[in-house]
Amino acid sequence: MLLKVKENKSKYKLVVSHVTDKIQSEEYSNGDRIPSINEFRSKYNLSRDTVFAGLRELVAKGIISASQGVGYFVTSTNVSASHHIFLLFNEFNEFKEDLFNSFMAAAGSSVTVDLYFHNYNRQVFDTLLSEAKNKYTDYIIMSGKFQGIEPLLQSLGGRVFLLDHFHPELTGKYSAVFQNFEKDTYEALIAGYDLIKKYKRLLMVQKEEKEPVERYTGLQAFCQKYQLNHDFLSEITTRKIKKGDLFIVVRDRDLVEILKQANAQQLNSGQDFGIISYNDTPLKEILAGGITTLSTDFKLMGKTMAQLIHTKAICTVENPWKLNIRKSL
Repeated sequence: MLLKVKENKSKYKLVVSHVTDKIQSEEYSNGDRIPSINEFRSKYNLSRDTVFAGLRELVAKGIISASQGVGYFVTSTNVSASHHIFLLFNEFNEFKEDLFNSFMAAAGSSVTVDLYFHNYNRQVFDTLLSEAKNKYTDYIIMSGKFQGIEPLLQSLGGRVFLLDHFHPELTGKYSAVFQNFEKDTYEALIAGYDLIKKYKRLLMVQKEEKEPVERYTGLQAFCQKYQLNHDFLSEITTRKIKKGDLFIVVRDRDLVEILKQANAQQLNSGQDFGIISYNDTPLKEILAGGITTLSTDFKLMGKTMAQLIHTKAICTVENPWKLNIRKSL
């Protein structure tokens, strides 16, 4: 039985080599039809399952695609790529762009990537993954807070990697590069305590439906340690700033609202009140004289994920955070 499996594994490579060799010799171009399953069976004396295994690998690498009832056609002449990757982000913004560019630079020429976004819509998330089944060698998934995703991940037909949000129930099953939102928030506030202790109240501004609630858990633990007043706000519009407030802000839109309100009240950040914003950007270095940020290293996250796709072992990597202290604190 073992010998038979080994033989079949080598035989399906005849189908893969047939197509890739003809692409390299320019006998096949984009859009060209390749032999049918029966034609491959006859040419190489293969079983139907063996031929299909070869075709499935070519589809996963993005080299061919199937047209139902018609056959298989060449869709890419980049046969040097060993990884054809389905990359699913929750949304596109400046720091996700840094992550993507870092990943592509570190992954090198051996990968091709199709990038998608679910924008925190569970139906879109499920549909994109369902339609991607058995079409890629690797799946990199930024699922956010979505629960019960394991059956869908198991059905994909390739290696699965998780990005950004940690799912404890999936530990040891899939490689992951993640943020520890509770720990990062707690440790960052500890690191900035000498500046934070002058404030009377810490207010976390975050919409709960898509953002990790673990951030507030980290804030609660910090405030309990130092006996500080704190509260959670789902929105900031029309709220007046009280002197001694320290706002810990997730959304950039809420950051702008706070700065507009401070201007209307003629209050100065870092003196009358404070701001810590999640996720660093170049603009925050200069906005209002400099906004203090608590941020993971998105460029390192992309680089680490690129390393994991070339690693056979299942690895779980906690991405580091940094508190960038500026005028607003």
